[in-house]
Amino acid sequence: MEFDSVHNYYERLVFDEIGEHYRNSELNEEQLADMACIALNQIQPRYIRHDVDMSFFMSSAEYIMARDMVHKAVKNAYKKIRKYDRSEHGN
Repeated sequence: MEFDSVHNYYERLVFDEIGEHYRNSELNEEQLADMACIALNQIQPRYIRHDVDMSFFMSSAEYIMARDMVHKAVKNAYKKIRKYDRSEHGN
């Protein structure tokens, strides 16, 4: 059986959001990866085989809601990473 194509639809959206808005932040690669995990754990997963499958079944309004949910989850994850970093380094 071929399972390599199965993935959480929100992974790509979260990775893109982080890359677009936080790649040039003060966070290092480890913190960005942690941020992705924190954000993804806030969102109920939707497993699919191909991203085009979701776009076929998702309305424009649902896509906008998904992007907004991802944006909020990533923003919250960033705040948690920064709060942890400040508490670890006494800032």
